[in-house]
Amino acid sequence: MGLFDFIRKSKEEEKQTLDQGLEKTKTSLFQKLTKSIIGKSTVDDEVLDNLEETLVTSDVGVDTTLKIIEHLQERIKRDRYISTNELNSVLKAEVAQLLRQDNSQFPADFNAPMPKKPYVILVVGVNGVGKTTTIAKLAYRYKAAGKSVILGAADTFRAAAVEQLMLWAERVDVPIVQQGMGADPASVAFDTLQSALAKDSDVVIIDTAGRLHNKVGLMNELSKIRRVMQKLVPDAPHEVLLVLDASTGQNAVEQARQFTQATDVNALALTKLDGTAKGGVIIGISDQFHIPVRYIGLGEKMTDLQLFNPTDFVNSLFEN
Repeated sequence: MGLFDFIRKSKEEEKQTLDQGLEKTKTSLFQKLTKSIIGKSTVDDEVLDNLEETLVTSDVGVDTTLKIIEHLQERIKRDRYISTNELNSVLKAEVAQLLRQDNSQFPADFNAPMPKKPYVILVVGVNGVGKTTTIAKLAYRYKAAGKSVILGAADTFRAAAVEQLMLWAERVDVPIVQQGMGADPASVAFDTLQSALAKDSDVVIIDTAGRLHNKVGLMNELSKIRRVMQKLVPDAPHEVLLVLDASTGQNAVEQARQFTQATDVNALALTKLDGTAKGGVIIGISDQFHIPVRYIGLGEKMTDLQLFNPTDFVNSLFEN
C-alpha cells in the first residue's frame, strides 16, 4: 500500500468513525425536524416555532437557536419563500457558518510540523469528563505521528489522578513527570518542561486539577503554573485545552463559561459524542464562546480522538 492509499484509507476510517459517533445526535435531530414540518410545504411561523423547540431540545442552546431562527426569518423576508424541502440545506449552511473557526495558531493535524518546540498543551476540565483519557489519546496520536511526547501530572489534588495518568503513560509508552499527591502543581509543570527541554521533546501535555468549587483558587493555581512555565518557555502554554463532556449538554456550556472566566482557554475538546444525542451542544459552544473546538472524542479506541473539522462535522450531521 502506497503512502497516498494509506492516507486515503485513514481518512475513510475517520469519516466512518465520525458518522457512527454522530448517529444518535443525527437520528434525534432529524426525527424532531421531520415532526416540525409535517403537513407543511413552506417554512412559516409555525414551522419556525417548531424548529426553535427542536434546536433548543437538541442542546444547541437558546441564544444560538434564536440567532439561527432570526437568520431564517431574514432569508424568508428576502426571498419571500423557503420550502420545507430546502430547510435541511439552509440549516446546514447556517450551522456551518456558526462553526467557522480560526485554527491557524495550531498544528494542522497530528502529522504536521509543530509550530513551537516544545509545543505545550495545558489541559483543564472538571473530573469525570474524560480529561485523563483525552490526554492519553492525544499522547498516542502525536506519538503515532512520530512526535516525542512527555506528560506532566500536575493534578496533585487527587492521588487517583496521578495514578491514572501514570498508568496511561505506561500504556502509551511515553515518559511522565510526577511528584505524587499534594505536590505543588506549578513545580510539577516546571519540572516537566525542564525534562522536555533536556530530552528535546516535541510535545508536552500537562494535566491540571479538575475542581471548580473555588474558582479564585483555580485561577490562581493556573496563573502560577503559567508563570513558572514561562520562565523556561516564554510563550507557553500554546494550547490551554478545556475538556468537556458532550453528553452533559447544557452543563458543558456552564463549565465552559466558568473555565473561560478562570483562565485563558483557547481550545476545546468535546468527549463522549458517540454515546449521546446531545452533539448539538458543539454548535452552541462554538457560537457563544468563539473558541475553536480542537478535538472530538468518538469512542474508546485511541484513534477515536479526532481533530475537529467543521466541514466534515456538518456534512456528517446533515447527511441523509
